[in-house]
Amino acid sequence: MRVALISFHTSPLATLGGKDTGGMNVFVREVARELGRRGIAADVFTRSQSAQSLRIDPRLGPHVRVIHVPAGPEAPVPKNDLHQFVPAFTEWIHRFVNEESKVKNLEKTATTSIFLDSSRDPGASPILRPRSGLGTGIEGLTALPEAGSGQFSILNSYDVVHAHYWLSGLVAEALRARWGVKFAMTFHTLAELKNQIAQRDQERESELRLRSECHLCSIADRITANTSVEKQQLVRFYGAGSSRIRIVPPGVDLSRFHPIEQSYAKSVIGIPPQHRMILFAGRIERLKGIDTLFRAMALLKAKRADWDWANLCVAIIGGDPSEAGQRENEEMGRLHELRDELGLNELITFLGARDQDVLQYYYAAAEMLVMPSHYESFGMVALEAMACGTPVIASDVGGLSVLVQHNKTGLRVKVNDPAELARAIEKLMDDDARRRRMGHAAACYAEDFAWQKVVDKLLAVYGELVG
Repeated sequence: MRVALISFHTSPLATLGGKDTGGMNVFVREVARELGRRGIAADVFTRSQSAQSLRIDPRLGPHVRVIHVPAGPEAPVPKNDLHQFVPAFTEWIHRFVNEESKVKNLEKTATTSIFLDSSRDPGASPILRPRSGLGTGIEGLTALPEAGSGQFSILNSYDVVHAHYWLSGLVAEALRARWGVKFAMTFHTLAELKNQIAQRDQERESELRLRSECHLCSIADRITANTSVEKQQLVRFYGAGSSRIRIVPPGVDLSRFHPIEQSYAKSVIGIPPQHRMILFAGRIERLKGIDTLFRAMALLKAKRADWDWANLCVAIIGGDPSEAGQRENEEMGRLHELRDELGLNELITFLGARDQDVLQYYYAAAEMLVMPSHYESFGMVALEAMACGTPVIASDVGGLSVLVQHNKTGLRVKVNDPAELARAIEKLMDDDARRRRMGHAAACYAEDFAWQKVVDKLLAVYGELVG
């Protein structure tokens, strides 16, 4: 089997913790890796954001290629401006697959008219380059032969296309029209749900995205939902046919995220043994509800004079906390101002983004992870923390309402309610035995979300499309 994974706006190789990087990046990366481990060829097509990127990057392992597509400037572009590059992105993929098909056919007769270019990395595999006269946009492509024209065939290039996020869905729809290959659609987040909790006009998703998601719900061959809650939302708000929706939750890498002795984890990240840490990890944006955590801690500091505040901290992982980062990310700047306003400068620490190679030590060192989100389609950070044996306090919204088992693996609280969040934090901070029980239960529960099990479910969906 060969699978094309479309991740238009963000790369599985991107550093996590940035404005547009998070759970979806991890999902695409780990699914591709697991497919490759099983000998299934997986190509991930993503828009190039740097001219220095390898056109074809093999870093995710055997049978997996991340293919950086030149569509628009090879630089970061605001997500709301990306739609204009969908046609060029689609055409480039179509041409790329055509050229590869030609190479395979011509290899049999040891002749070729395709230019190969290894200049970006002399040690890498050859990189396909357009023929003379073809640029990296859509110009010059109207004369390209379609599949089945008799010159060559691309019908067997991919068995399934799997689109991630609505922009990728538009690409998959166009490729299906070209190739006749069915596609699965995973939205990861939904515009309707984000708009329901938007506090300002600039936080609302565009009408174009809303219309596109509705359209994709009506025409995708299969839709995968993270949870039963998301399935209900797709049916209720988008009119998606229930019979075409399959529940495939994100997973967790249990070889990386697993219980670690807390004292050892603290030593790795440089925290004194007596120090206690409350942790948030994720993108720095309003819908994450980080301000609710700050206000909850202000309430606790006023109430609990008996706590050893000198040995307690709230660590915020994600984003760029520098002055430049605050200027670039309005929410980062707002949170710094709120910390000052609440008098919590010594308590709250912005750590910035952290590499996944060390993230498990932060989870294991923490007393708890707090996710006060206004909306989460799933909550992969919560799952990673749970796999490390750390209880989670989370808003009772979206996928978190399914993932976090109340009073078993953590606590669920009302969204945007600092007082209730403060009470939940207080309960766990005051009860070491309860916190340990929840952490153990969380680690056991997380074992059901191994990536191997997730890909088993995805392959069942792919099988429905191929069959």
